[in-house]
Formats: sequence, C-alpha cells, structure tokens
Amino acid sequence: MEGAHVWNTGDGMAERLGFELKATDGRARTGVIRTPRGAVRTPAFMPVGTAATVKAMMPESVRATGADILLGNTYHLMLRPGAERMARLGGLHRFMNWERPILTDSGGFQVMSLAGLRKLTEKGVTFKSHIDGSRHELTPERSMEIQRLLGSDIVMCFDECPALPADRDRIAESMRLSMRWAARSREAFGDRPGHALFGIMQGGLERDLREESARALKEIGFDGYAVGGLAVGEGQEAMFSCLDYAPEFLPRDKPRYLMGVGKPDDIVGAVKRGIDMMDCVLPSRSGRTGQAFTRRGVVNIKNARHQDDPRPLDAECGCPACTGYSRAYLHHVFRAGEMISGMLLTWHNLHYFQEIMAGMRAAIAAGDFAEWEAQFHAQRAEGDIPPE
Repeated sequence: MEGAHVWNTGDGMAERLGFELKATDGRARTGVIRTPRGAVRTPAFMPVGTAATVKAMMPESVRATGADILLGNTYHLMLRPGAERMARLGGLHRFMNWERPILTDSGGFQVMSLAGLRKLTEKGVTFKSHIDGSRHELTPERSMEIQRLLGSDIVMCFDECPALPADRDRIAESMRLSMRWAARSREAFGDRPGHALFGIMQGGLERDLREESARALKEIGFDGYAVGGLAVGEGQEAMFSCLDYAPEFLPRDKPRYLMGVGKPDDIVGAVKRGIDMMDCVLPSRSGRTGQAFTRRGVVNIKNARHQDDPRPLDAECGCPACTGYSRAYLHHVFRAGEMISGMLLTWHNLHYFQEIMAGMRAAIAAGDFAEWEAQFHAQRAEGDIPPE
C-alpha cells in the first residue's frame, strides 16, 4: 500500500491510516485516504460545513449525495460556539451528528479576509470578531489547540494567505512566514494517533517560491500537502498555469489538496493536474441563491423562462430535486422565498459535484480520463436546453 502507515487510534486498536494511490491516468490520480472514521475516496470534493452545518442540508442528506468527508471552519467555530464548549459537548463530530471524517482549515484564510480588523506579527494574528468586535489572537499553537478540541481528523497547519495580485516581495515574505508557522504547527500538533496534519504550500504564482515552499514543507514532514493561495482572485488561467507544476513539487505518495476550489470546470482541471482533494462553498451558496449546476451548465431557476417548464433541472440526475420536482415548482418556491428552494437546489448541486468526482474516479481507474473530460466539456458547451 503506497504511502500507508499504521497509527493507533487511542483505544488500543491500531488503524491503518494513510493514502493508497490506486491508479493514475496522465497526471490524474485516484486512490483512498484511510482514517479511523472511514475511507475517503479520491479525487474527493468536501462540502463545507462552516458553522458545524452544511447549510440547508441534514448530515444524512449530505452523506446520501456521496460525500465521504466534510470541511469545518476553525475561525467561525472558535468564535461561535467556541472550541472549549465544543470539546465539553463531545467534539465536532458528535455536535453536528457527522461520524465520518472531518477536515478543518486553520483559520488563516478567514483572518486574511478581515483586512483592517487584523494585525499580523511573527507570533500570529490578532483580530476583531466580525460578529461582535471582540478581540482574539490566533497563532499556530492556538490553531492546533482549537482543531484538537474540535476533534478534527485532518488538521491544517496555520498559514498566511495573501490575496492576489500581490508583488513578489510580499508573496515571498508571506510564504516564508507561513513556513515558519508550519514548523511551529508541526511541533504543536505533536503525536496524535488517528489524526493527520497537512502542510500548506504557498508562493503565489511564482514557480521558484512554490518550489521553495514545497521543499520546506517536505523537510518538516506532513501527512498530506495542500496547495494554498489560489482561487484568491488570480483567475482560472493563472490558477491552472500554477497547477501545471506546483503539485509535482509535493510527495507522490501523500494526498494533495487544493483549497477553496471551486466550479465544476475548475475541479476537473485541477484533478487533471494531479490534485486529490478540493472544497468550496459554491454548491450550497449557489443553491440558496437560485443557481443549479447541471451537465449543461448553470441554470438560474429564478428566471421567468422556467415558470411553466415541467421538466426536471437535469433529466439524467437522480437527486430528489430532479426526480420529484419540476423546474416550474423550483422557480415558484424560490420566488416565494420558501426554505425548500435552498434545500432542494443545494442537494442537487452537492449531488452533481459528487457525480463529477465519481465519474472521474471511474475514468481514471479505467484509463479513460481524457475521453471523460472531453464529454464533460462537450455537454457544458451545448448549454441548457430551452423549454419547447
């Protein structure tokens, strides 16, 4: 088993936890991440449960879409309900009724977005809560402590992520700070049987800085590696140009995670370039605002063209929104402001994203990824079929 190792889960039972690379097709990879809470099939898309919930979805509904793992948000959970309270209540898994694996981000990206409300130093970041203005400090050590209290299966090291575009000196300074924080995160994480720590590569769109970052992370040693600092304003072409080389700087036998991506064609392009894991709020956020992702592109259910349309969103989709309801109904409940609108459209979007992942896993295993990708793009190019 490539990249696998044995960790003790803490209850006397040794679990084999690691990454098994099952097949490759070009640079695209399929495999499995094994954790004490269950296997994660890769390529994997992680729905985002920012505040201990995937908005508009019950946990069992998220699982029914095919999701093996969720993402939780350190920044939001530390502010509300609080990491110590969460630990007293049995941890994040029990709190949100999700017993499968959970990855938590470190809070660095959210703190970055606070702009004028934060102060950055070598030690960490002090900031004011966007909720009530209360003052907080987040350091590599505190981020590791919070994620331990949450009970995260996969923990992300604390980093700083500058928005793009940014000048090279700013990117280099930020990346090297993140590497020093990565070493502190590794030390603070310690030896936690049954849990994994991922490092985060930074370096913007600068190839040599990306390589320097990857070298530093490999010297520290992590259970998996993320490509951070993309999908932050640079555009798809620039992101793909970076992904043409960045994943290859990382160990082949460990999972590679692209943070905060994205749209269906972003996901497919990332997997094509060697990425194993992704996350994004887009499927649920779009569902709540009346957007549905389908094989033929995005459908804006709010548009009047759907008000008399008896067809499903996607005739080939097996989700509850498509098998039980018409576009006319979905248009009506969205326009009426009914909660079921966000519920059904979010379910559909998450189901479709998981169908994409399942399709890519099967195609890579069969050696047919190029053909699958061509069909994926051809269907989207056709566009949505108008009602008769």
